[in-house]
Amino acid sequence: MIAELVTTGSELLLGQIVNTNAAYMARELNKIGVDVCFQTTVGDNRERMKEVLSHALSRADLVITSGGLGPTRGDITKEVSAEVMGRNMALNEECAVRLKSYFARIGREMTENNLRQAMIPEGAHVFVNHAGTAPGVAMEANGKLLANLPGPPSEMKDMLHRSLLPYLAEKYGVSAVTVSRVLHTFGIGESMLETKLDDLILAQKNPTLALLVRPTGVIVRITAKAESEEAARRLIAPLEKEIRSRLGDLVYGADDETMEEAVGRELKSRGLFVATAESCTGGLVASRLTDVAGSSEYVKGGVVSYTNEVKADVLAVDRDMLTREGAVSDAVARAMAEGVRRKLGADFGVSTTGLAGPGGGTDETPVGTVFIAVAGNEGTTAEKYRFTGRREQVKFRASQAALAALRAYIKKYGQ
Repeated sequence: MIAELVTTGSELLLGQIVNTNAAYMARELNKIGVDVCFQTTVGDNRERMKEVLSHALSRADLVITSGGLGPTRGDITKEVSAEVMGRNMALNEECAVRLKSYFARIGREMTENNLRQAMIPEGAHVFVNHAGTAPGVAMEANGKLLANLPGPPSEMKDMLHRSLLPYLAEKYGVSAVTVSRVLHTFGIGESMLETKLDDLILAQKNPTLALLVRPTGVIVRITAKAESEEAARRLIAPLEKEIRSRLGDLVYGADDETMEEAVGRELKSRGLFVATAESCTGGLVASRLTDVAGSSEYVKGGVVSYTNEVKADVLAVDRDMLTREGAVSDAVARAMAEGVRRKLGADFGVSTTGLAGPGGGTDETPVGTVFIAVAGNEGTTAEKYRFTGRREQVKFRASQAALAALRAYIKKYGQ
């Protein structure tokens, strides 16, 4: 079954609110095997909405709208939907009774315009709104189904799960499920990743493969459709195994697992501790590590050594080195990692020093330059990075690289 989602409301087009409804509906529909192939957003304009709905019905089996079911004159989705489906609007007595009962229950006067919500396309199936006042509807014509859901996310979600999904399952036997497995990678670009997996991508059928760039790295999404979740995961398993064998430690986690969780797992399994020394990231590495519950079992602490005085006085970085090499340098990054490891008595020290911007860069050391070092029993490693983006993006990317460097050190030396 091919579906199109139509979200309505001029506030969406004006950017006044974020359209979270479309993403949520798409995710839930794909879980039951409905192929969401199109998404459209249209404002509160009758002619444009009519055009959008007519076009959607020409190319999809199922069209679901969200928004525009309220009591005001701007709430036109249900009326336009009825027109497109060739139906007249009529007062639904059961809906009217529910509305009156609702207002009586909350002790508020019901104004006359609220009855607009009880106007229903003739012959439509009504979805009761258990989380609000505006009912939803479903209409069939010429082998197509058009459903109207409310716009407020809490009402949409409740009606989707309580009414529409069961309606689809009963009426159309929609029982297939779509399952995705996401593998998180770091240290490899999208083009190189595609090269390593190109034959698998070209041969894809079910499961399918997709590469997506994220702030944390490139993800590999494996998606399978089957009659049950268990069957879908059986389809995914051999492909995931092959991908992992090709990528090795470039894959640091799966599904919702973060880099900080992956690092924590490596530290905890070995009974080891880390300490952080941060300049340009301002404590973000330590913050991310300690966002994980139970991180006190492997995080000693951290030092935000933002000034040279703190680098020298707390981390014992040589002052002559700071003057000679500059704070943003390989030598200082190494000294910071070694200093915090020694100061806090940790098994590992990880450091960041760089220029997050937007100012302060030079031709030799442009904004985005970051040195990251890891110190341990096997010595100290350091690497120079050049990150792009706004200040907060540089800081996050540096923190991700620092955690990845720590993970790589642990995996290599298994201290």
